[in-house]
Formats: sequence, structure tokens, C-alpha cells
Amino acid sequence: MKQRFLLLSFLALTTSYTLVSCSNDDDFGTEIVQNSTLTLSFNGENIKTYKTLEVEVKEVNTGATTTKTIEGVNAYTLQLPKGSYKISINGTVVTNANEEVKVGGTSAIDIKTIAENVSITLYIKQFNDDFIIEEAFYTGVKTPEGKNYNSSRYFKITNNTDKILYADNLILAQSEFLTQDDKKPTPFQPNTAFAVKGVMVLPGNGTDYPVQPGDFIVIADNAVNHNAITSTAFDLSKANFEFPSENPALGQVDNPSVPNVKVIYSQMNYNMFFLHSSGVESYVIARFPAGESATTFLEKYKYNYEYVNSAGGVTKKSAYEIPNTWIVDGMNNSVPDRFAQLLTSTAIDAGWTGVGEFWNDASRLGKSVRRNVLGKMENGKNVYKDTNNSTVDFIKNAEPSLKNGIVH
Repeated sequence: MKQRFLLLSFLALTTSYTLVSCSNDDDFGTEIVQNSTLTLSFNGENIKTYKTLEVEVKEVNTGATTTKTIEGVNAYTLQLPKGSYKISINGTVVTNANEEVKVGGTSAIDIKTIAENVSITLYIKQFNDDFIIEEAFYTGVKTPEGKNYNSSRYFKITNNTDKILYADNLILAQSEFLTQDDKKPTPFQPNTAFAVKGVMVLPGNGTDYPVQPGDFIVIADNAVNHNAITSTAFDLSKANFEFPSENPALGQVDNPSVPNVKVIYSQMNYNMFFLHSSGVESYVIARFPAGESATTFLEKYKYNYEYVNSAGGVTKKSAYEIPNTWIVDGMNNSVPDRFAQLLTSTAIDAGWTGVGEFWNDASRLGKSVRRNVLGKMENGKNVYKDTNNSTVDFIKNAEPSLKNGIVH
């Protein structure tokens, strides 16, 4: 997903205050709440026509959401109370070259003064000519004895194109932040890069791991037959790759016939890549562009940020970030009662999917998220929905496709 960008400017944002007046001694005060007038104006380089823009404005504290579809206009005005808002835009424009393109962008603003201005950059959503994340199984399972079994997790990465792709040196990364906890870090720049706490890279010299159109690879946490350990877990012994088994406390057994991925960065000991069981993380797959490698990534792409902690002090942390121009697919995951933020640019993923109906929902165990099937390729393999919006692209609470083993 290589992003060009279009600029969406939000101008003339005015805010009125809450007024309290007392007319006499018997009047205890009448509270008059005046809404803010939010005027949106749109402009951008090479835009010929604004066909359709869907505007969503959500108040962070109350969850109150205002949505509007704008067609064929470059301005719109709506009324809002004071508050903290997250704004997301998705839509279609026509460029000066008569190219119809999908666009998306996000911003956040605290409306509290007489006038506020915010500018949002809209990035063109370019559909992939590369791998997609077809399925993510991160919850673990419940054993027949009622215990949690936290292995047999996997990613299923699929060639959704009509040509042979190579999985060599493909990057898989998990988010530094959680979708259910917005710490308001500074800087926070999802429109340019994806902050990460773990990065793994598949082996290969460029053409060692071909993947046919419609076929897939499986990256397992431990490529063994977990079903032999507990009947509710899955047989992943035929996975294409597995996480490295460097932590003796996990009791993992390395499968010598399955290549290990290389964890080039992890905030955990033993280069672990451990998935959150409630799925409140985001994941991306990416490729190193020409001139970049695991070595240059660790040298050049450090991400330092800070946030105000619960005690009122400032916490400073370091992580890494993957430029959005490297990313070929991504997905945000959360749970309905805890969702707070997207961790990717909306050009990468404008929505989110997940497993479970609420935080720590026991019914999530043994379920995955899987892409919707659109149809069949000429070779009979599935074609999957890929609109860069996980809300519509994925099936929540799905039956894992590898429940009965790996069959290509």
C-alpha cells in the first residue's frame, strides 16, 4: 500500500460556551448550552471533484457519534457541543487526471475555545497487489478441563492476487499501543508510520518461498500438533513458519522441519512475540523497500514518545515504527465495550474487527477473525474482500479455518 496524499482542511471551527444567568433572587440559574458550529471546508492537490465523503465525528467521553454523507460539495457545517472529538473521513474523489480514488484520514481535537482549526490529510487507499492477512487466531482455547491453553495461535497470510508472490523477508509486526487504551502519546503519527513493539521477518533469499495465487502461508506460534496435547487445540505441525522458541519457561518444542521466523525487535525477553488474548492490538505485514533491511530498520526507525501517566507525571518510552509506505496490509482488533482508537492510518485500515462481545469475554476462546470471501479465482481458490476496512472485510467470532489441521 503505497500512499499518495490529498489534503482535507477543516476550517472555521467555532465554539460557544455554556452560559449561566440569574435574573433575580428566586432564580437559581438557567443553564444555556450552546452548540459549537463546525464548518468543514475541503481542498487538496489535484482534486477535480469530491464525489462522496463520509464524515464521522465521535465524542471520546460520551461515545456520541455524528455521521454525515456529503456528495458533490466541498463544504459542510454541523453543530456540536464542547468536548474531545475524533474525526474520521472516508470517501471518493476524482483527480485532475480523471482518476477516481478512495481516500481516508483521521484527526482529533478538543473543542473548548471560541475558534479551533484542524487540518486532515487524506491518503489514497491503494488496494494491494501483495499478500493480505486472511485470518488471525490470537485467543487461545479452553481445554476440556476448563483451563486456558495459550498456544496454537497463528496468522494466515494469503496471496490474493493472480500472480506468484514470494514470502521471503516478509515483515509481520504488532502494535506498540492497544486499541482499547488511548494514552494520548506525543508524538502519535499513524498517518505516516505504525508504532511497533514486536517485529518478525520471514527467512529467504528472495525466491525461496513462492506462494501461488489464492494460496496461503501459516505462521504459527509453535508448529506442533497441539491437538495431541489438548483436544480443543489445533494441529499446526504443517505450518510454513513458526515463532522462535527461545523462552524455556514456555515449554515450546522447536519443530526442526518448520523454518523459524527471525524476531528482529521485541520488548519482551527471549525475543518473544506474544499475542494479546483479547485481541486489542493491531497487526501489519510489510516489505523492506530497496536499500532497507533489518539492520537499517534498527538503526534508523527508533520511535521515542511520552504520555501523561495516571499519577500525573510524564512517562517516556522508546519503541520502533514502520513507515506506512512499507506496509502492504494491516488490521485493527478490539472489543466493542473497550474500543478507543485505531492504530493504523485509515488508508491502511479504516475500521476494526475482533473476537468477543466484551472485555475478557470467555466465549472468545477458540474463535478467530477471518476475511469474507468474494468469489473464486480461475484456479478455484478463494478471492477475499479487501477494502482496507476491517469492519466490513472480516468476520468476527469466526470458526478457525485450521481447526481441523492445515489443508492447502
